[in-house]
Parts: sequence; C-alpha cells; structure tokens
Amino acid sequence: MVEDDKLHRGSEDDARHPGRYEVVAAAGDVGERLDRFLALRLAGLSRSRLQALIRAGAVTRNGLKVQDLAGGVAAGERYLVEVPPPEPAEPEPQAMQLAVLYEDADLLVLDKPAGLAVHPGPGHASGTLVNALIAHCGASLSGIGGVKRPGIVHRLDKDTTGLLVVAKTDRAHQGLAEQFAAHGADGRLERGYRAIVWGAPERARGSVDAPLSRSAANRTRIAVTRTGSGRRAVTRYEVLERFAAAGAGSKRPGAKPGAGPGAKPGAKPVASLLRLALETGRTHQVRVHLAHIGHPLLGDATYGAGFKASAAHLGPEAQAALAALGRQALHAAELGFIHPVSGKRLKFTSALPRDMARLLAALRAS
Repeated sequence: MVEDDKLHRGSEDDARHPGRYEVVAAAGDVGERLDRFLALRLAGLSRSRLQALIRAGAVTRNGLKVQDLAGGVAAGERYLVEVPPPEPAEPEPQAMQLAVLYEDADLLVLDKPAGLAVHPGPGHASGTLVNALIAHCGASLSGIGGVKRPGIVHRLDKDTTGLLVVAKTDRAHQGLAEQFAAHGADGRLERGYRAIVWGAPERARGSVDAPLSRSAANRTRIAVTRTGSGRRAVTRYEVLERFAAAGAGSKRPGAKPGAGPGAKPGAKPVASLLRLALETGRTHQVRVHLAHIGHPLLGDATYGAGFKASAAHLGPEAQAALAALGRQALHAAELGFIHPVSGKRLKFTSALPRDMARLLAALRAS
C-alpha cells in the first residue's frame, strides 16, 4: 500500500521509495516532455518506470489523471506521482555463496564463477545469479521497473567467468545502462577479457569487425553475416603470449612463433593468450569472432568443435588441464565505470580462475 500520509517534494526527495511525490513545473520546464521532466525531478525513477506509472494511472496533473505522454508541461502545473511498493520478484530467492568485490546502496560488483547462468531460462529455471542476488540483497532492492529484482545491465555466458556489475535501484540501472550502451566510446566504461585460443593471430594487435545475427541453421547459435544484414560487432585483441606445440618451446610477443630450444623452424604456435576489448556487446560476440578468424577459444564445444584434434599437439599436462577445464577459456578480467549516483570512477580486476590458470601454466611449461 502506498504511504499516502506523507507528501514528498519532488525537488528534494529521491523517489526510489514508495510514497506520494509532488512536482510543480516552473517556467524553465515549459514544453518539456512529461516523462523526461518527471525523471529529472524524481531522481530515483527512470523514464521507462515513469511511463509505466502514467499508463497505470498513478500520475495526476492538477488533480486529474494523466491520460498519455503527448504534449509538454506548462508552468504552474502540479503533478502528483504515486509510487507503489515494488512487486515481489518472480524468481525465487536462493541463498548461494557469491564473491562480492564491492557493494553499496545502489549497486554491487561480483566475480562470477563458471557454471552459473545469469538469468533463469530453459534448462535452468532456478539456481541462477538472479536467484542468488535476490536472496543476497533482500530488502535493499528498491525495485527495477517496479519489480523487486536486480538490474542486469550486461551478461556473461554461463561458462564464462569474471566481473559483473549489477544495479540495485532504478536510478543506478538507468545510469549503468547508458554507459554500457556506449561500450566505452565516451571513455566511461572499460572492459577487458583474457582468452586462451587455438593458434595465434599473425599481428600482435588487431580487431575483428564482423556483423552478427542468429544462425538460420541453428537458432541457439550466433553467426557472422554479410555486412548490412546483421548487428554491428567489433572486438579488439592484443596477443600477450604465444605457445609452441609440445616440445617446440614457447615465446613471448616479439619473437618468431615456435622459436626456441628444440623448436622446428617456422613452427606455428599451437595456442596463445589474448587480451580482448569489446566495442559492442553482442551475444557470444567474443566466441564467434575468434572462431571467425580461425582462433576459437580452447574448450569451446560450440564454436571450436573443429579444433578438437589440436589437443594432440599439447603436452600431457596441458591436455589434462584442458580436459579438466570443460568450458571455453574466457574470463572477464577488467571492469571500470563511473558510479551512476556518486560520479566516482570505480575499477576492478579479477585474476584468472584456477582452471584457466592451471591451463596457462601447463602451456607455458610445454
């Protein structure tokens, strides 16, 4: 039930909490679109949330319910916005151990393990990160879009590990979503991945610019499409290390691949460690782009199945480590962004998980 015994002044209150909020339009607000005007004055509500409240009849103008969003506001108009309590989250809360690196009233940053799906879906209706976050955050979730749930602004595949930021309030969700929509082009967002791939790109640095869409042959897969027929996708890479086949030695960037004690002249690297940065954020982007240039992720059964035989070129320890990995060798290692409420720059790093670290050590020792 709405707490209608107290009237909050919109210019002074953060509307993340249930209640009645009053906003009066000034001369400088004339002509402003209503949802934008209210979002500017009620800091805790996003425009999409306000649009939903207007459609639900929860916003009045001079005592009359607002029927639509058409037209701008006029000076002196008095708006009353009734914010109901967030509805219970549809996914059930499930207590799980989470590696939380940072948390405040608006957001949290965590290190996701392998095998944990972010959202409930076919095959994993429960036991997801969303279930865990609902249990972890409890009453601190103020409601995203009117529902008491965490705000997921970016995702990692179930078997990809690493850093995720999650919003706990509508205001934080809106601010983070804007940063992720820009994908770092404005300098606010930083994301870096570590990937172990088959072979090695010839150039030490480069980028893959190839549009992506759902595969027509298999709707569960993503595929590179003709220019103009898919969504733009760009992945930048840097080769950090190259690894020669077993018995051929290994070298760091700058040396000829395969050169070293016992190496065969002109031998190509069997694998390499890459640092990746995304200019866009498409589903399976990294996995598809790396396979597209002939260097799929080690352990990627979906996009690197044609490279299973390459495991024979690894040393025994590396083969054992790859078998134990049981997933794609991809880790979200770096995450930086501007806090959407405080304005403070936050930056986090995550070391390789144990399974990838073991594989990397075995490759170095080959």
